[in-house]
Order: sequence, then C-alpha cells, then structure tokens
Amino acid sequence: MPEKLTAIAAAGFDGVEIFEDDLLKSPVKPAAIRNLADSLGLRIFLLQPFRDFEGVPAEKRVEKLASARRQFDLMSELGCDHLLVCSNTDPASSPEREVQIADLAALAAMAQPYAIRIGYEALAWGKHINRYRQAWDRVREVNSPALGIVLDSFHILAVGDNLDRLDEVPLEKISFLQLADAPFKNMNVQQWSRSYRCYPGQGDLPLVDFVSTLNRKGFTGPWSLEIFNDKTLSLADGLRSLTELEKRMQAYDPSASEN
Repeated sequence: MPEKLTAIAAAGFDGVEIFEDDLLKSPVKPAAIRNLADSLGLRIFLLQPFRDFEGVPAEKRVEKLASARRQFDLMSELGCDHLLVCSNTDPASSPEREVQIADLAALAAMAQPYAIRIGYEALAWGKHINRYRQAWDRVREVNSPALGIVLDSFHILAVGDNLDRLDEVPLEKISFLQLADAPFKNMNVQQWSRSYRCYPGQGDLPLVDFVSTLNRKGFTGPWSLEIFNDKTLSLADGLRSLTELEKRMQAYDPSASEN
C-alpha cells in the first residue's frame, strides 16, 4: 500500500479508491494508511467492494450486517466516507425486489450514524441486478440520504446499455463514477472485465458520449479509473487518458467548456 499510494501521488492524481484486498494484504494499519495519504495530498474517496449483500439468504443476514458494521469501523480509521456495494452474484440470493429493497434500507440505516454513504453498483454479471436502472429502482424505493448509485462505464456499456435515461436519476443520487474502456471482445463479460479493461481512449467503448451525458446533467464528482488488465499499465498514462477524455468531451459537447 505505501508504494502504491506514493506512485499514485507521484503520477499526479489527487485521490484514490482503496480495494479491500490491498488492506488485507498490507501489514500497514488503516490509520497509518490514512496518515500517509494525507501527507501525499491524496483523498481516500471510496472503499470497495462490499459484495453479495442485497437478497442475502436469511440465515446469513445477521452475519452480513455485522460484516458491514466492521467495514464502517474500518472506514472511520481510513477517514473515508463512501462504501461501494456491488450487486449480488450469489445464485442463492433472493430474486424478490422487496427483499432486496429491505436489505439495502437496513444497510443505509446502519450507515447514517457513521456519516457514511453507500454507493450501489449494478455488476454486469449480477445475478438479479445487472443494469444501473435496476440499481436505481431499488435506491429510489429506499429513499435514504445514505444511499446512491455508482455508475461504472464498463458495467453499463459492456451490456449494451447507455445513459439515455439518466434524467430519471437525481444528480445527488449519483454517488460515484468509475471509468474504464475496453476493446470489444466476444467472451464472458466477467472474464472480459477482469482481463481487458484499459484506460479511456485505448478501447472501443463510447466513453466520450458517456461522460458528456454526465456533464450535461451537472455531475462534478471525481473521475475514477477502475482498471483490471493482465498487463501492467502506466499510472502516468492513466492520468493522461483522463485529461484527453476531458478534451474530447469538450470538443464533442461545447457546453462542457462552460463548466
């Protein structure tokens, strides 16, 4: 973790997502990671992922809620106020919308005293929820200030979706944005995601249209790169890709230069 954070700051980024596996593998305590990030000028924007929650089998629900509380305590140590919850992939999870909503409502209620916000993300391979509009449907019904949705360009575009109906989602309910490009591949979407994501502009996904739609809506949150790739990628190239994407957005959408 210290080496990663130092490299990220040196490349010119001003914040990070932290992947829980990195914490588990690091001997450095969360409070020390927070102090190091502060010293490097990095904000810890988000901790992820919290998996397989909504619709969890009844016999596992208490255990899963206890696990969520441990995540909130960990986030307090990190100085982080956003937790990404990805849609359930467990075949045993409940397909019932009302059960999913009740679980997300319980999680949001737990998060509020911690001043933590939950970002709910529809995985492209989610068992019952794999489209952002499905995620928004559940979040809308919960109607909690502690719960919003995460928009991930890969998960949305890889299943042939788009942001044409983003006007249905209030701006304040878009809790986080993750960006990744990818070359078109005729393969299992999870394998495609895990091995072939790349920086914006290096693949075939319509990212300029994607970010332009968000810009027109008024989104001003951070642009985060979430890249999984079998090859080693340069952090400096990652920052350049975001700068170039912004330029292409401004050329594509003249209103972007006014923001």
